[in-house]
Amino acid sequence: MQDDFSDSTMNMFYRYSLSLCLGLWCLTRAVFAADIQVSVDRNPVGLNQSFKLIFTANDDPDGEPDFSPLEQQLEILDQQRSSNSSWINGQSSRSEQWILNVLARQSGELMIPAIAFGADHSKPLKIKIIDSPQAAESKDDVFLQVEATPQKPYLQSQVLYTLKLYRRVQITRASLSEPEIRDALVEKLGEDNTYATQVDGVDYWVTERKYAIFPQQSGLLTIAPLTLTAEVLSSERPSFNGFFSRQLTETRRVTSKTITLEVQPLPPAFAAANGLSAEALTLEQSWSDDGLQVKIGEPLTRILRLTAKGTTVGQLPELVDQQMEQGLKIYPDQPVLKEDKGSEGITAFREEKVAYIASKAGDYQLPAINIARYDTRKGKLEQATLPALTIHAIGAVEESIAITPPQASEQQSSHAE
Repeated sequence: MQDDFSDSTMNMFYRYSLSLCLGLWCLTRAVFAADIQVSVDRNPVGLNQSFKLIFTANDDPDGEPDFSPLEQQLEILDQQRSSNSSWINGQSSRSEQWILNVLARQSGELMIPAIAFGADHSKPLKIKIIDSPQAAESKDDVFLQVEATPQKPYLQSQVLYTLKLYRRVQITRASLSEPEIRDALVEKLGEDNTYATQVDGVDYWVTERKYAIFPQQSGLLTIAPLTLTAEVLSSERPSFNGFFSRQLTETRRVTSKTITLEVQPLPPAFAAANGLSAEALTLEQSWSDDGLQVKIGEPLTRILRLTAKGTTVGQLPELVDQQMEQGLKIYPDQPVLKEDKGSEGITAFREEKVAYIASKAGDYQLPAINIARYDTRKGKLEQATLPALTIHAIGAVEESIAITPPQASEQQSSHAE
């Protein structure tokens, strides 16, 4: 009888242990599931244009991807896999990428579904497929096409300038001039994209390059033609044979059209506010103590982050007011500056980290932070605001102490290439 009781107890123990292990395993999978992002090399895409669909995992996913749900809407031409590891400031990071070269089967809004990587899944993504690219400006086998949007930008606002090189022959040793524009800042956006397309039923390879242009003076702004000089492989054969004979080439030079923009001045009310001309603006903050309470002589750390789409870091204003009340000192770090140059333009980031140290107990008022923005798309003035707040310093009332400033941070400002 004693043996039966022991066996029953052991069985219950094993079942409990197994249930606990399974529960812990499920919890671990939920916490440590790989983050899988999906992106495309450009958006929108022409119906007859190949494009790259990129899946990026921040860690090893649970299993191999199942791309079969894509086949109903996309034709997968080929796929590649790559991995990248880095070691920065004593911390290691690793990422995996699956790059698919695909063609859309129909035009319209296309939803890329979530793809299973074992138990992990990617995020869904919506892209736009347009019927066809614009008609070619030339019927030649090599030509350039350019466009700029918007045609009537505001002063210091972003203009996207897109260059497309169409070719249906093989070219070598090509050189392309860069846009040179008076009274404007010009920034190249990311890497070139190459894809296949059709123009009036003719197959072409297209190399696409984008620039961000920021006019610095109102009035007419002319973007001069760009020039491509290249060696084109000839269809003719050399007049002699031999192992070391080279295929004949001919030099081609093609130019793009001239584009003229009408740059509009900013409204007087906005110019007086000394704000940003940007498409979007975000202002955020975080504190080492959300209660904004600190002991006298100890630092209270504040981090301010400003993100602006459609502008450069050079146009972002300082965020911290250096003038403080008596009894409160401020110790700022070097600001961290960064630019993200994507296919849709430049997004600029500015981060400021400061420490406040009180020499005596009491309440200290910090002023509101207001950043004016002129919405270039809607044509109206807006404000990004952090309200005024109060820091509470606790300690012996009216007790004065010597302040030791915090050590300087090793954080340095950096510009993304």
